[in-house]
Amino acid sequence: MAFHGKKLINNPNDVVTEFIEGLVETYPGLQYLDGFPEVKVVIRADVSGSTYDKVAVISGGGSGHEPAHAGFVGEGMLTASICGDVFASPPVDSILAGIRAVTGPMGCLLIVMNYTGDRLNFGLAAEQARSEGYKIETLIVGDDCALPPPRGIAGRRGLAGTILVNKVAGAAAAAGLSLADVASEAKRASEVVGTMGVALSVCTLPGQVTSDRLGPGKIELGLGIHGEPGAAVADLQPVDVVVSHALKEILSPETNYVPITRGNRVVLMINGLGATPVMELMIAAGKTVPKLQLDFGLAVERVYTGSFMTSLDMAGFSISIMKADQTLLQRLDATTKAPHWPVGSAGNRPPAKIPVPLPPSRLTKSEESLSRPLQLNEQGRILEAAIEAAANAVIDMRDCLNDWDSKVGDGDCGSTMYRGATAILDDMKKYYPLNDAAETVNEIGSSIRRTMGGTSGVLYNIFCKAAYAQLKANSDSAVTANKWAEALEAAIAAVSKYGGASGGCRTLLDALIPALAVLKERLAAADDSSTAFVLSSEAALAGAESTKDMQAQAGRSSYVSAGVLATVPDPGAMAAAAWYRAAALAVMDKYQAS
Repeated sequence: MAFHGKKLINNPNDVVTEFIEGLVETYPGLQYLDGFPEVKVVIRADVSGSTYDKVAVISGGGSGHEPAHAGFVGEGMLTASICGDVFASPPVDSILAGIRAVTGPMGCLLIVMNYTGDRLNFGLAAEQARSEGYKIETLIVGDDCALPPPRGIAGRRGLAGTILVNKVAGAAAAAGLSLADVASEAKRASEVVGTMGVALSVCTLPGQVTSDRLGPGKIELGLGIHGEPGAAVADLQPVDVVVSHALKEILSPETNYVPITRGNRVVLMINGLGATPVMELMIAAGKTVPKLQLDFGLAVERVYTGSFMTSLDMAGFSISIMKADQTLLQRLDATTKAPHWPVGSAGNRPPAKIPVPLPPSRLTKSEESLSRPLQLNEQGRILEAAIEAAANAVIDMRDCLNDWDSKVGDGDCGSTMYRGATAILDDMKKYYPLNDAAETVNEIGSSIRRTMGGTSGVLYNIFCKAAYAQLKANSDSAVTANKWAEALEAAIAAVSKYGGASGGCRTLLDALIPALAVLKERLAAADDSSTAFVLSSEAALAGAESTKDMQAQAGRSSYVSAGVLATVPDPGAMAAAAWYRAAALAVMDKYQAS
């Protein structure tokens, strides 16, 4: 069913002029000609046509493709951008105004995307400008690879590859080349670039209803950037499959749209169409590069990922591939002040990944101290049993914890704790020096830091580090129950200090603080250590259950109403009580068996 699209606009007829006003307020290097609403031209603030001593490079077309082309006006790229109404070619008078504003004795190159209206209006403006004495060259860019040849008199559509052509031309002009040479370099660039787009949705024009042409679960392949239908409609596929299809179309030897063969150097542009999150664009980029390298035998020299030429609020992306040589790379890497050119993409590409650096403590410890002992002493066996029981208790509670957390948090407490627990079990088999209690606690913290995200991961890492520091301070003698109590006390204090919570805030501390109090009390009463730990674990469980009656003061639960909180205990507290009690019971079993 069609419906009006939501837009943060005023009058739909004013969106282009108000966009230009906002653009020049944002970037002090830009100005616009005072000819609204008929003349909508963005120019470099530092250029005056009568005195400009370099070739002017002008592009433009219908609006709705922002940041193209106005966002690419700046030293080293475009000298001016001519803006039409949304998806409408700019009128001849507007183009002429732009030419007159920035063109000096060196002349002007007009870079025009291959659409009939643009060709006609820019062509007529070029003829008029020549009659006024300006030196003008015109380049038509058609980089679309979605539709098979022949394309009749219309030819291939101009798409995001035009941005790369604009950059090459702008850099050549900034280097002081003549109009003929700037035009020649831009023409060569336009002949070696191909683009294909994929849409997940159609776009909505300001003030218009949203089309329901593209149904749910469908994507459109080879679409135009004005909402016109693509070459084909297909089922939504993983991005790997979509990228493979697009690359085959662009690099097809049958169409031979771009003269790119194995062993060539190329640059890649992943262009968002307006409503595609940066995360998804980066995923597409990350999958495209190795496919170009491995499947097509190409050397990927530069990657540009972002939204360069959009289609209003269309979801989707396009892939552009340009054959590169050293001259072209120098032009792309050349300095520019154009606000929307991705300056961080210049330069040669180092290896994508490097080894994770080890902390200094790991570098200085012997291999033996960071591995599981061949023979466990009594302390090592007890510690192993306690860790294994605690981790398994957390693993068994995953679904229950997630269920509780879905009511009072973000629903992932169980999954987060599960990742940490499984990592601990795996790492214990290989790395934990179980005969050394302090170092084992430290390694547990390392396992947690590596695998547990979110607040829980950080808090448990802090917990382990503080406990490790306390145990290490007393490493000259055996680790007694009292020393474990001191380590627990230090860990609780650290979590409270950095997390900001205390008892009664509905957190894991509501399980651990009562446990510590009972543990210290029973040890002071000379109970045997295993009994003291079991009794303290009962206090931990009772404390966790009592969180139902507490108003959350920390974490996402603090945004949840008291009525909802009263229905479930705090998941973090229940998890802490579960592993603590499981460890305590395992310690008692070991003592009774010995």
